[in-house]
Amino acid sequence: MPPSVPKVTRAQIVVRGLTNRCPNCGAHSLFKPGTLFQVNETCGACGFAINRGNDEAFFLGSMSLNYGVTLVGFLLPVALLAFFGVIGTTTAIVLAGIGAIVVPALLYRSSRSWFLMNYYFFLPHHLPANGGTGRAGQDENT
Repeated sequence: MPPSVPKVTRAQIVVRGLTNRCPNCGAHSLFKPGTLFQVNETCGACGFAINRGNDEAFFLGSMSLNYGVTLVGFLLPVALLAFFGVIGTTTAIVLAGIGAIVVPALLYRSSRSWFLMNYYFFLPHHLPANGGTGRAGQDENT
């Protein structure tokens, strides 16, 4: 039997992840309307489980991704600017302190979406639209 072609392709998963959309249906439903940090439990359009409750991997994964982007994309350049004398040490410390708080807050929504994108990019068969249950460990492939 030939392998089934997924309804949601990897390219669609990437586009949906970069635009903070549901990886399953593409609706703008990851976050509660009018809030910055509250993730919906499920997608209002397709019922896909976005917030996993007891599955801390989805929270910790997005937090680690956020931390890495902040470290490499903001704190490392500030440290290099200070090291090469472009900015002063005091300025670098102030920038790093402020940036270590502000940058992760600004990236929170994107990092949640990016982690879902990364997860389902490598495991697209877990998406309900592709015949999966949406959760790791509930099919024969994980």
